Amino acid sequence: MIQLFFTVLAAEAAVASTLLFKTPLRKLAVLALDRLKRGRGPVMVRTVAATVLVLLASSLHTMAQIRGRAEGELDGAGVVGLTPTDQVLLSRHLLEASLMGYSLFLALIIDRLHNYVKEIRRLKKNLEAVSKQNKTMLEAAANGKLEESERDQKDISDAKKDT
Repeated sequence: MIQLFFTVLAAEAAVASTLLFKTPLRKLAVLALDRLKRGRGPVMVRTVAATVLVLLASSLHTMAQIRGRAEGELDGAGVVGLTPTDQVLLSRHLLEASLMGYSLFLALIIDRLHNYVKEIRRLKKNLEAVSKQNKTMLEAAANGKLEESERDQKDISDAKKDT
């Protein structure tokens, strides 16, 4: 199971780094995540995340039990100690718990990065459309519609005098 979590962690780190830097792979990663978030994808991801969260809680509970069992045993000198078997079990559960936690954290990071990349793309399109509209308006004003702007300036100055 530890090998599986290392593989998942490596894949998630690769996707997160792909989303962080603007490379040709970023577009593919965004498309893949878009497809994953359609249909039954979100339900499946939530189910897997909930299962991993339950496994994480179980691992943490087992670690607490091992610690509690070790605190109840005193050796001859009155010092609390773990047996070698408990040390191995504790280190294995600690490794599993940390890998599960990192995996859940990276999944959250990937989701947020995906949303931010899509939002940036949408804002850039809006900015291009507004700048294009602004450019056409400036060209129209410069080509002969100066009378309208002069009338607008006159209306503004009249409104200022009235107040």
